Amino acid sequence: AGRWLHPADAGPAREVDRLMDARLETLSRLVGEHLQSRGWRLATAESCTGGWVAEVVTATAGSSTWFDCGFITYSNDAKCALLGVSPMTLARHGAVSEQTTAAMVRGTLERAEADLALSISGVAGPTGGSPEKPVGTVCFGWGRTGETPGTATCHFDGDRESVRYQAVVFALEELLRRYA
Repeated sequence: AGRWLHPADAGPAREVDRLMDARLETLSRLVGEHLQSRGWRLATAESCTGGWVAEVVTATAGSSTWFDCGFITYSNDAKCALLGVSPMTLARHGAVSEQTTAAMVRGTLERAEADLALSISGVAGPTGGSPEKPVGTVCFGWGRTGETPGTATCHFDGDRESVRYQAVVFALEELLRRYA
């Protein structure tokens, strides 16, 4: 059996500092205030960010009133099994596509007790890119129950962690822009 580590035993590079900085903390608080004022709950579907958006929002005190759940669907099989993304969508457009992130939003809203969903799928690198979808390409989806999801594609520079961080920030900033 394992043992719990005290945060002081984790060493000088605390993982929490990397996952949650002041910018992410502020974004999460603003998202929470916005959702609470409307009585909405959020759910997420993440691929390349590996649950980082869900980590950020659940690090915010009181988030249980406005956050329902997060799906980490890194593989195509998980996208199909957990979110109902069509294998045909993946075959035609790929996992990193606006069609796939829209399907991820729809699947999330069908499976969660949420009013609003966001999804992320991308190529964080350092490998996996192609001429059509180079490293740093990240697709996003946002949607409310009963509405057609909105989507966007961004191209971020930097290493793997930087691409993932920028994706988390963009997803939350755009959620506020679209639904404020």
